[in-house]
Amino acid sequence: MTMAATLVRKLFSQSPFFTLTTTTTTTTSYSSSSLSFSKFSSSCSLALKTVTNFSTSTTTSNKNKKNKNKKSKQNENPSSSSGRGETESLVKRRTRSEKEFDEESVLRYGDSWSHIPVMLGEVLEVFASLPLRSFVDCTLGAAGHSSAIIQAHSEMHSYVGLDIDPVAHEKALARINVILHDNSRNSSSNMKAHILLKNFKDIKSALVEIDDKLLQSGVDGILMDLGMSSMQVNNSERGFGVMSNGPLDMRMNPQASLRAEDILNTWPDAEVGRILREYGEESNWRSLQKKIVKARLTGGLHSTGQLVSLIRGSTSNIKGGRQGWIKTATRVFQALRIAVNDELNTLKDSLYTCFDCLSPGGRLAVISFHSLEDRIVKQTFLDIINGNGDLEDETEEERKRLQEDSRKRFIEGDDENDAWIKQMVKGCYGTILTKRPITPCEEEEELNSRSRSAKLRVIQKL
Repeated sequence: MTMAATLVRKLFSQSPFFTLTTTTTTTTSYSSSSLSFSKFSSSCSLALKTVTNFSTSTTTSNKNKKNKNKKSKQNENPSSSSGRGETESLVKRRTRSEKEFDEESVLRYGDSWSHIPVMLGEVLEVFASLPLRSFVDCTLGAAGHSSAIIQAHSEMHSYVGLDIDPVAHEKALARINVILHDNSRNSSSNMKAHILLKNFKDIKSALVEIDDKLLQSGVDGILMDLGMSSMQVNNSERGFGVMSNGPLDMRMNPQASLRAEDILNTWPDAEVGRILREYGEESNWRSLQKKIVKARLTGGLHSTGQLVSLIRGSTSNIKGGRQGWIKTATRVFQALRIAVNDELNTLKDSLYTCFDCLSPGGRLAVISFHSLEDRIVKQTFLDIINGNGDLEDETEEERKRLQEDSRKRFIEGDDENDAWIKQMVKGCYGTILTKRPITPCEEEEELNSRSRSAKLRVIQKL
């Protein structure tokens, strides 16, 4: 701003109303007897306008230079990203659903106050072209998706619903029983339904428990909806909700021993910080970690309300006000929930297991709700179709070759029965039917705000 200041001084010195006097600190004095206020205002306006124009042009020039330098560096080194980064970039964009939103159907299979099945029309479309003789819902919830799928496939003779949450299990069981006794479903008497209180990581043992032949032949369709249901979030006693006060629990399985309270009050400082950083992707994790550890000196944290108060005190008012601390709290709660239930490790292993349980031509559909989950689903699908999960001793050259092969196998979807498929990725063991994840249509996002982050990916076994 030295040049700008010089311009101001020059303007003022040329005015007949000002006498500039320079000392150790530059000051400006004027004779009140010879100064007209209107002329003074006019001179000031001219000076400020000149400075503003000069500053703006200088800033624009600097930005243009930076952009040119940045583009020049990118052109000089076009292959700076790693092989894994290139693979991930293949499927990083999304495809907004073109399916016409059927609000009536969603409300019929959902419950406006406790559960609304996300992307119901899109899920039905995924399995519509398949003869769905057997189906597994790995995350049963309130059975919204399952109810619609069962009624859409009269040929189904084996249905399995899994959920580790006893409240969801009880509600889903009642709902499925209503469908089984519905006379309007012609072949309902031929279908056998099995509702089990199990985690989806135990899908193989569940199928063996039901019928060995079911595992040997494989199932035609599997669904995993990784989101939290409204009936869980709205129950303050579960500790999942940011806006309600309750115990710091967050266990999906009430029989499990580890609770969020245990992590906050007893786990090592560094581990608490790692959870906030990796599972919550929280930039302010250091400050939060220190305050959480400091709270132990005064008895620790034992309720969601106490944790939210701590987060509000750690979040700057400048960063978004109320929305700022709510977003931070949401990330912290997400991190704790993932740690309590070991969600990410369980997810990756379960994706491989579910794919193994598919029959030839069977499909696995997964709905994720945050970037950590979606990243795992995306990369695991790529590994599955290339056989990477089975090649423990593969060399780096073999991995690169398989990744290159998968890039070459991108093809356009052209099946009239599966018009929802836009681009596919073919591999040695399967086909990813969603090169880019499908996301909800705008109408659904307006009805159910919690669906906004949903991403649907589908893989088919060869």
